[in-house]
Order: sequence, then structure tokens, then C-alpha cells
Amino acid sequence: MTSSAEESVLVERDGPVTTVAINRPFARNACDMATVQKLHDVFHAFEADDDARVAVFTSVGETFCAGADLNELSSGDSIGFCWAGEDRGVTRRRLKKRVIAAVEGHAVAAGLALAVWCDMRVVSETAIFGVFCRRFGGPMPNGCTVRLPRIVGESRALDMLLTGRPVDAAEAHRIGLADRVVPAGQARRAAEELAAQLAAFPQLAMLSDRYSAMTQWDYPEEEAIRREIEGSQPAFEQDFQSGAGRFVGGEGRHGAF
Repeated sequence: MTSSAEESVLVERDGPVTTVAINRPFARNACDMATVQKLHDVFHAFEADDDARVAVFTSVGETFCAGADLNELSSGDSIGFCWAGEDRGVTRRRLKKRVIAAVEGHAVAAGLALAVWCDMRVVSETAIFGVFCRRFGGPMPNGCTVRLPRIVGESRALDMLLTGRPVDAAEAHRIGLADRVVPAGQARRAAEELAAQLAAFPQLAMLSDRYSAMTQWDYPEEEAIRREIEGSQPAFEQDFQSGAGRFVGGEGRHGAF
């Protein structure tokens, strides 16, 4: 196994399996724009590596990702989680290779978008999903409003998107958001074992079937996400930065609106 570290993103290789981990536990693995760009670069390199077959996407510590870094966003230094220049947001498009999320703890707001960007989700019993940015006026122009309904169905997706309520591991498994549920602390290992299993299969037919399953919707995913981003701009301009500032200051925490 080989490993490398670059500040907020860690990368480990074990044969054909690449594990990518957000390394900002001090911020509950909330992502600033530099981290978003690093994730983009890391996954681009994974996609281009002929010897890398499957990736596991996880985080260091007890939280998968609490979303965008609201301190950065409320300061005006960033304009949102998914957009960091042309084709620089990690969730802008699906990769040509498989990515499995290994989720411990909260995967909320843009963290939920990262989880549903992946092909599959292996989650621990501690996992919590939710559109928590609903509390302070944050939209989800990060692929979530396109991918979440395709995973759980429109009605269940709207329940999550409109209410912002937490969805625990048991419910996530019941509605199809989680593919596997494992004991606390075991998500990464279980996801890596699954990744090794997928990497061992003949690849051409598997990738062909995956591509067909992913591209059979009314809109190509990238076009649907382009439309999603375009439609979210008024919320960014009118509510999100000021709302993030209020949230950082204590308003709306712990489910209070």
C-alpha cells in the first residue's frame, strides 16, 4: 500500500483501489474551496491512472462532511461548494470509474452531495444525511437535486430537500440512499473490501452496464446539473452568504430555524 498527503486531502493506494479522504476533522470535514479543488484534482488523477480501478471516498474522524466551510462562505471569499472555476467542482460530472462512499457520521448539505455523487454508499450506524443548509437559505447546486431523486425517488428526495430533516442510517438504507450499513467505525474497511471485489471482476462489461444505467435519464446528468446551477444563482446572491454568516454566529444551530 502506498500513501500520500496534501494538507486537506489524503490519498492511499492499495493495488487497484484508491482511497481518498477529506482531512479537515477540526472543521467536521467541511470543505473550503481549496479542498474542493484538491478533490477535483485527486479524482481526475485517479480517473487518468490506468492501474486504478475503483476509489473509496471517505474522511478522517467521525464526520464524513458537514458541507461547505461556512466561515469561508460567510466572509465572501467563496461563492459556493460546487463551483471553483470551469470544471473545477468535484461533483460537476460523474467519473468514468467507480467511486464508493464510506460514510461515518454526518453527510449533510454539500456533504450529502458528495455522498450521492458516488456510485454506492457504505455507511456506518452513525451516519446522518440531510439538507441542513435549508436552515440558513443555502441552495444545493452541487448535483444533489439531480442525483438524489434518481437514487431515492422524487417524493422522498423532496421530503429531504424541503424539510432539511436528518435521515439516519436505518432510514437511508430503507429508502435506498445507503447500500450497506455496517457497525460504527467499519465503513471505510467495508467499502475498501467492496472496492477490491469490484476491481477483481472483468471490467469492460461492468463499465458498459454502469454507463448505460447512468445515462438513460431524460437529461444527461451534466446538462441537468448545469440547469440546477443556473437556477440556484438568485439564492446565492440574495440569501446564502448572509445566512451562512448568521449560522456561524449561532443562529439556526441544532435544528432551530
